[in-house]
Amino acid sequence: MENTGLVLEGGGSRGVYTAGVIRYLMEQGIYLPYVIGVSAGACNGSSYISRQMDRNRAVNIDYIDHPDYLSFRNFIKKRQLFGMDFLFDKLPNELEPYDFDAFHQAQEEFVVGVTDCMTGEALFYKREDYKQDILTVIRASSSLPLVAPVVEFDNRLLMDGGISDPIPIKQSEKDGNRKNVVILTRNRGYNKKPQSFSWYFRKKYKDYPGLIKAMEKRHVVYNETLDYIFEEEKKGNIFVINPTEKLEVGRIERDKEKLTALYQQGMEDVKKVADPLREYLT
Repeated sequence: MENTGLVLEGGGSRGVYTAGVIRYLMEQGIYLPYVIGVSAGACNGSSYISRQMDRNRAVNIDYIDHPDYLSFRNFIKKRQLFGMDFLFDKLPNELEPYDFDAFHQAQEEFVVGVTDCMTGEALFYKREDYKQDILTVIRASSSLPLVAPVVEFDNRLLMDGGISDPIPIKQSEKDGNRKNVVILTRNRGYNKKPQSFSWYFRKKYKDYPGLIKAMEKRHVVYNETLDYIFEEEKKGNIFVINPTEKLEVGRIERDKEKLTALYQQGMEDVKKVADPLREYLT
């Protein structure tokens, strides 16, 4: 499995699909040597690296009705819909402890994509770049405009990695991976529409020209990336896993039943392609 990457799309609450797929991979002892993700994909990938099989389910489903996780109260009090301090401090350090030792001992490369708010470029942080600051980088990658604040790291102002490079397949290839398993969080046939921008968005981020520029072309980047992925899939260069049933979960979802069903769907979908996946990886 040398030179093989695992590429994880974001998608907010739809990331529980990826959590289900990863749960099955971990059960089967399938660990790819390189993992790259943005936003929810980076969150899920971090538990894969630390070998915490049930952590993604716990974090994404069990705590969803905690008022500090996701609520309008958060938005009113802190101008953030998701409680970022809760998600990236209290949860990993107290309630659902993240195994930092296992993460740092793991041999896999783990790359997190973020967006530079000033330039609009996608930046990718590897182990050697973030060292002990993995939570800060994942937090930056998961900070969606309008619902979370900008994160300062590496003398830069960073936000959601899914804005500038929503499915970072090209970065994985650039890093030397000739084979890639890509986990998508949308059904096949999905086409992203242009973002409609309110005056409020432009006013709020007027000091971050790169962020606005990246948001304006996000749909183009996303759709071109999907076209590339499916072309490479036809050639046998990429192995794609994506939801086979119609999605009932949006970017922001609090219904535990819907989230659990999507998590189970992830496990079922990857089970169905387990044999061809193993063949692809050999």
